[in-house]
Amino acid sequence: MDRQESGTRPSAQGSAALWSGGFRPFFLAAGAFAAIAVPLWVLVLVSGAGTAGTGDPLYWHIHEMIFGYVAAVVAGFLLTAIPNWTGRLPVRGRPLMLLFALWLAGRLVTLAAATLGSLAAAVDAAFLIALAAVAWREVIGGRNLRNVPICGLVSLLALANVVFHVEVAAGSVPSYSLRGGLGVVLLLITMIGGRIVPSFTRNWMAKRNAAVMPAAFAPFDKLCLAAAAIAAAAWTAAPDTMVTAVLLLAAAALHAGRLLRWRGWDTVAEPLVLVLHVAYAWLPLAMALLAAGILSPGIGPSPGIHAFTAGGVGMMTLAVMTRATLGHTGRDLAADKGTRWIYLLVFAGAAIRVAAPWLPFEYLSSVTVAGGLWSGGFLLFVRNYGPMLIGVGIRKP
Repeated sequence: MDRQESGTRPSAQGSAALWSGGFRPFFLAAGAFAAIAVPLWVLVLVSGAGTAGTGDPLYWHIHEMIFGYVAAVVAGFLLTAIPNWTGRLPVRGRPLMLLFALWLAGRLVTLAAATLGSLAAAVDAAFLIALAAVAWREVIGGRNLRNVPICGLVSLLALANVVFHVEVAAGSVPSYSLRGGLGVVLLLITMIGGRIVPSFTRNWMAKRNAAVMPAAFAPFDKLCLAAAAIAAAAWTAAPDTMVTAVLLLAAAALHAGRLLRWRGWDTVAEPLVLVLHVAYAWLPLAMALLAAGILSPGIGPSPGIHAFTAGGVGMMTLAVMTRATLGHTGRDLAADKGTRWIYLLVFAGAAIRVAAPWLPFEYLSSVTVAGGLWSGGFLLFVRNYGPMLIGVGIRKP
C-alpha cells in the first residue's frame, strides 16, 4: 500500500465500487465485526452465560478477534498493497466476492461449531488458507521476493488457525494456537508497521520541510525484528518461564528504541500520522507487561495481552484502515474531527481494559466501559467510513 499517499479515484459507485478493491469489503466488514463481537463478548462475560455452539466463550472471543477481525484487516491490506508491490492486477469482482464469502462463512459457522463439528473447522480454516495462496501466487508471480516473509507470516497465521481447530477437536485447551496466532500478528505489525510508520511520517515531514527526518531502515531494525520473533516464539512455547520474561523485556526495550528513532513527537499536528506512533507504542508496553505477568504471577497475562490486542492491534489496524480508505478514495490524508474521535475512543477503551485490574472500580464494570468505548470507536468508523468504502460520495465535500 506504499502508493496510497497519492490516492486514486474509483470510477464506479455502489455495488461495483464495493468489489473494486480488497480494502473496501474487508475493512467495512472488519469494522462492523469489531463493533458487534466485543459487546457480545462483554454481554456473555457479565451474564456468565455461554454462546451457543462455541464451547468456552473465552476461546470464541480470542479466536474471532485474531482469525476473524485481524484476518479481515490483513486481507484488506494485502489485497490492496500487493498490486502496488508487484504491478499485477488486483483481485476484484467475483474472485473478491468469493474470498469475502469464505471469511463471512467462517464467522457464521463458528457460532454453531459444536453442532457442525469438523465442517465448521474446515470452513473457518479455508479463508486464511485461500488468502495465503493468493498472496503467494501474486508475490511469486510478480517476482517480488522482498515480500515473501509477509506471505510466510500469513501462512503461519493460517496454520495457527488450523492448529486451533485440531486442539479443540482433541479436547485440549487451544493455548498454543492462540498464543501462536497472537505472535504472528505481533510480527506482522512489527514488519509492516516498521515500513509504514517511518515512511508516512517521512512523507508528512518532508512536505513541511522538517530539518530532521525519521531514521531509515538499518541493521538495528533487523535486530528488533529478530528479537520480536524470538520472544514471540518463546512466549508461544513456554509462556511462564524466566527465559521468556527476559526475552520479552529485551524485545520491549529494542522496540521502544525503534519507535523513538521515528520521531513521533514531531507529528502531533496531524493525528492521522501520530496515531501510527501511538499504536506502535502499545507493542513494547505489551511485551513489558507480559514479562511483568511472568515475573509477578499476581499480574497475570491479561494486561499484556490486552495492551497488545485492544491497544496495539486495535489502533494499528484502525490507523491503516482510516488512512488507506482516505487515500484510495481520493480524499485528503488528514484526520477530521470524526476520525480523531475514533482514535480517542479506541485508545480510551484499550487503556481502561488494560488498567481494569488496578482501577478502584468493580472489575466487570471497568471491562464493560472499556468494551463500550472500544467498540464505539469501530461503530463510528463504520458510520463515517462506510459510505467511502461502498463508493458513496467519492469526492470530499
